[in-house]
Amino acid sequence: MDLSVVVPCFNEESRLPSSLAAAQAYLEGTGRAYELILVDDGSRDCTPRLIHDAERANPQVCGISLPENRGKGRALAAGVLASRGELVLLSDADFSAPIEELPKLEAAIAAGAAVAIGSRAKRGAREVDQPLHRRAMGKGFNLVVQALLLPGLWDTQCGFKLFRGQVARDLFGRMRTDGFAYDVEVLYLARRSGWEVSEVPVRWINSASSRVHAVRHSSEMLRDVVRIRWSR
Repeated sequence: MDLSVVVPCFNEESRLPSSLAAAQAYLEGTGRAYELILVDDGSRDCTPRLIHDAERANPQVCGISLPENRGKGRALAAGVLASRGELVLLSDADFSAPIEELPKLEAAIAAGAAVAIGSRAKRGAREVDQPLHRRAMGKGFNLVVQALLLPGLWDTQCGFKLFRGQVARDLFGRMRTDGFAYDVEVLYLARRSGWEVSEVPVRWINSASSRVHAVRHSSEMLRDVVRIRWSR
């Protein structure tokens, strides 16, 4: 298996059909062997049915269902640990970073990185329609992350990340963070393990229906960053 694409899904009935169609069209067009792993994180809408229908329509689609909502990090861990690909791509369900940006991350892996992360902050990135308060929130959080754990990485929270398969499965097997700060722990573990992390500028289009709550999730993420710093 060449590529595994892992997508966490929580109440995604409005976004998943169009995103899934675009991702499948791109992947089929590459001619590569792939699997598309959709992880339902305890959704309360029609997301489980949409995933089931996608499985029936395409043998490359694999659905995983968590019995209750555990958080983005835990959903991704379930998908990664079930993956078989030599490369593992993580993407948000809305594909805010379009899947057509994948070759940029693959180039970084080919150049020697074990992990390539999409970045909205590196020179050359294109960020479309991101509200000012979310940009400020992201930059403030990143300064804390750099100070405590990951100096030199300017955007740890972009949901578009590519891993060598065995590296992904090792990292997510050791990860403890269930929520949105999973990125920080995974990248921290990668660096501590001696694996190169490459930050790659990508095109990113804001989704108005983002699942990240500016106040509640920011406080949870900061709490998790402090825990990671002192428990790892």
